[in-house]
Amino acid sequence: MLINVDGVEYYIDVRGEGEPLVFLHGFTGDSTTWEKVSLLLSQSFQIIAVDIIGHGKTASPGDISRYTMSNVAKDIIVILNQLKINKAHILGYSMGGRLALSFAMLYPERILSLALESASPGLKTPDERRERIRQDEKLANMILDKGIEEFVNYWGQIPLFKSQERLPKSILSEIRIKRLSNNPLGLVNSLRGMGTGSQTAWWDQLQNLHMPVLLLCGELDVKFCDVAHEMKSLIPHAKLVEFNGVGHAIHVEDPIKFGTIVRKQLLKQNFT
Repeated sequence: MLINVDGVEYYIDVRGEGEPLVFLHGFTGDSTTWEKVSLLLSQSFQIIAVDIIGHGKTASPGDISRYTMSNVAKDIIVILNQLKINKAHILGYSMGGRLALSFAMLYPERILSLALESASPGLKTPDERRERIRQDEKLANMILDKGIEEFVNYWGQIPLFKSQERLPKSILSEIRIKRLSNNPLGLVNSLRGMGTGSQTAWWDQLQNLHMPVLLLCGELDVKFCDVAHEMKSLIPHAKLVEFNGVGHAIHVEDPIKFGTIVRKQLLKQNFT
C-alpha cells in the first residue's frame, strides 16, 4: 500500500496478524529483502515492511532535508498513526538499524522492543564523522557521474559483503537487480542525509534505552560484532546474539535461523 506522508508517498507491505513488527531495510535495499523472514514471522506478528525514503517504491524527493534521521523517524510516526498502531516492535538492518535506533531515542513511548541487526549508534568523534561524510559524498558523486550500474558493481564488491559470495548465484542476481531498481537521486540523498557521518551519534545516550533491545551480528562481520558487544555493555536491557558462519546481512545469508531467533526473542519480550 501507499501512504502519503507530507507529500512523500511511502510504500508499505503489511501482512500477518499479531503485535506489529516494523522492518527497516539497509542502504540500496527495500522491503522485499525481508521476504523470507516475513513469511516466517507473519505467522506470529503483523509485519509492516517499509520502503525507506529514496528506496524501492517509495518516492525520492529532491529536498535533502526530507532524508535526515529525525525527519524519517517522524515519517514512521505518521505511518504508524495512519495504520492506527500505538506501539510496535522495530527491527532495523544496517542503515535501517541506525534509523530504528534513532526512532527509539526520539519516540521511546512508541516502542515495544528494539532489534538491531549489524547496526551502530553512529561515529564517536567529529573527525570520524567528517571523514565519513567525505566518503559518502564520494559515493554520491560516483552515482551522479558514472551511473547507478557502475555504483552497484562497486557496492556489491566492498569487503562488508564478502561473505555473500557463497550465496547461490540466483540470490546474488536478485540482490543486484533490486539495487539497480532504486532511484539514483534517492540513493544520493540517502547518502547525504542519512549517512553515518550525518546522523546524531547516540553512544552517550544508550543507557537511556529502557525497552528490551536485541542486538544481532554475524561472526564474520567482526567490526559490527565489536560494536554490538560495546553497545550491549551500555544498554540496560540488551541481549546479544552472534550468528555463526555469516556476515553483515544475516537475514539474507541465513533467513530461517534469523527469523526463528527473532521470533523466539520478540515473543519473550524480555531479552535479558
